[in-house]
Amino acid sequence: MRKVWDLIGGVHPPENKHQSVQSCIGTLPLPEKLIIPLNQHIGAPPKLLVAEGDSVLKGQVLAEPNGMVSAGIHAPTSGIISEISAHSIPHPSGMAARCITLVPDGHDRWADIKGVENYREHSPEELLDVIRQAGIVGLGGGGFPTAVKLGTQQSISTLIINSSECEPYITADDMLIREHAKDIVEGIKILSFILGEPEEILIGIEDNKPEAYEALEPYLQDTNIELVEFTTRYPSGGEKQLIQILTGKEVPNGGLPADIGIVCQNIGTTYAVQRAIQQGEPLISRVTTVTGNACETNKNYLVLIGTPISHLLEHSGFDQSKCPRLIMGGPMMGFTLEDLNIPVIKTTNCILAPTGEELPTPPPAQPCIRCGMCAEACPASLLPQQLFWHAQSHNYEHLEAHNLFDCIECGACSYVCPSNIPLVQYYRAAKGEIRKLSLEKINSDRARERFEFQKTRKEKEEAGKAVKREARKKAAEQARAKKANNPSGNTETSPADDIIKAAMARAEAQKASPQEQRAKLERGIVRAESHLESVQKRLNTLEQDATEKQREQALAALEDAQLRLKDAQQKLADLTLPSDTNVSNTEKTVMEKSQASPREALEKKIATLKERIVITLKKIAEADDESLKTALQNGLEKQQTKLKDTEQQLAETPAQTNESTTTPETENAAAAAIARAQAKAADQASMSDEDKLKATVESLQNRLIKAQEKLASAESEGSEHIDAFRSGVEKLQAKLTAAEAQLAQETQ
Repeated sequence: MRKVWDLIGGVHPPENKHQSVQSCIGTLPLPEKLIIPLNQHIGAPPKLLVAEGDSVLKGQVLAEPNGMVSAGIHAPTSGIISEISAHSIPHPSGMAARCITLVPDGHDRWADIKGVENYREHSPEELLDVIRQAGIVGLGGGGFPTAVKLGTQQSISTLIINSSECEPYITADDMLIREHAKDIVEGIKILSFILGEPEEILIGIEDNKPEAYEALEPYLQDTNIELVEFTTRYPSGGEKQLIQILTGKEVPNGGLPADIGIVCQNIGTTYAVQRAIQQGEPLISRVTTVTGNACETNKNYLVLIGTPISHLLEHSGFDQSKCPRLIMGGPMMGFTLEDLNIPVIKTTNCILAPTGEELPTPPPAQPCIRCGMCAEACPASLLPQQLFWHAQSHNYEHLEAHNLFDCIECGACSYVCPSNIPLVQYYRAAKGEIRKLSLEKINSDRARERFEFQKTRKEKEEAGKAVKREARKKAAEQARAKKANNPSGNTETSPADDIIKAAMARAEAQKASPQEQRAKLERGIVRAESHLESVQKRLNTLEQDATEKQREQALAALEDAQLRLKDAQQKLADLTLPSDTNVSNTEKTVMEKSQASPREALEKKIATLKERIVITLKKIAEADDESLKTALQNGLEKQQTKLKDTEQQLAETPAQTNESTTTPETENAAAAAIARAQAKAADQASMSDEDKLKATVESLQNRLIKAQEKLASAESEGSEHIDAFRSGVEKLQAKLTAAEAQLAQETQ
């Protein structure tokens, strides 16, 4: 028989547990809607993954963990996300928080889930990730993410499973053990494997649960799991208190159980871990006790997370007129609910609906009589009386000195207080205020550090500027003094003059000589010519197999390359060399070739524009798509406008002695080509749809013949562009086939 230690302090209020253990765990029909708060745990809220209007399946991830201390949220059933907004949540203050409203579709369809077949073939890290993604947190009321608690870096020698459930009225863990003892033992084995097989595994259970004890005992044969029974006393279910009862060890002030090699897990959490690992089920439901004389039916239900409290009460025969206050949790640590539409969350273990006779309203608080009963009942060995005084006077330094944060808020002190002072409420409010002040202090310290850093930086900058000003002032005074002492005009210079002259010399040295400038411009001409040649080659390659848009882009690139070359040549022509500079004959020849008069440049531009207009008119005549034809016509109008403007500039430019590079024959040929293209476009505009299709078929046949000839030539020469020519032939063949089919359909 294992030795157990007595609980320090504690009380033994009426248990009232028998009412809710008379029948097995029940289920409820789907509610009209589920309200799922994003943050149901200690730590950072998860990252939302769904939006209003989304359809979701049962078990689908609605929000993923966001940070190390965080837990995911999953859809309890299939349905539609109708709203994502603020809603009242279970909290003593009645605060609102962001919630997902899910309207069930009634089909209860599962998403694809899969468990781990043999968890021992996986690493503890992989199993911890499964637990993290399943959204499992401490179901005993703490709500701390389980994966974080199990992922401790300390060596663990003892695993404790908390099944004491010491709070009056609550029987959720008791009934869970009775009906799922085998799964719970399997969950304990999984926890042990993750923690590296601790030396001892203890299940702590109070002696008021004989049925649960008997349900567990058969499954513990041939295991190293020890079932330890101890005397019922509240609050033996507190983590630190249970550790002390089972091991005699005390968790240090401000420390964690892992610091002394112990991890403690709740029965509900253990069962949830087993379902997540072996079945792949995320945490979407929990066992909740619904009890109290204001309800006709007292029992435990397997409740979907997000179910409104009103839905539970409706199916339990709740009479609101008999219940002066509804409590979430037990009578010792629970809090009053003001809104019946508040949802069940992961840490909701009980809904208590007592009558006024069953749980009467406490009388008004009286002055403290210093009886010391609160100190005797405190399981954490604190001084509740002094904590109360300091909380009343807002003396937060003394509260921290008296270890206020070791208080587990069990309510034992309030239960025994003859003056009916709500001690726990004072402690809870003081903790919140201390946390708020601590956060404000952190923020103010950061702001002060930023201000001091900025102030120091500015002071350093001002000091540096002052040093430079002083140096300039001394240099100026020395220069004036030397000038006054040397009226004869001695050529000796001052330090300031030397600095100025040195700076001017560096600037002059950095200037490029005329020869260097000319060489740079010549290199620019070579680059421009090379670029023009590559653009021309690309245009020739695209001529047969490219789309109209690609050819337009290639022509635009060609024009841009020509303009770059002309600009480079003009810059070289504008460069004036000194008369005494030696220029080679080759350099002079390059310069002469690059020189061109303004009229010649305009005439070349006009010729280029006319060539582009001819090409555009041909494209308009061959285009078989109305949107493409419209785009080409818009481009033609812009080209014609640019041509008129250029011709006007040419007319206003004085004539030069140089002979124009554009001959009358070139002018006449360009004009004739434009006239022919315009005539062809006009003829096509007056054609019927059938004639246009015939013309298109004929044009495509001619283009296909030319493309086939080029392909044959390329194949005979072994050209590197064979694939491009072949692709062009295939595209033209496809276009011709489509046009012939359309013509055949038109003539039917």
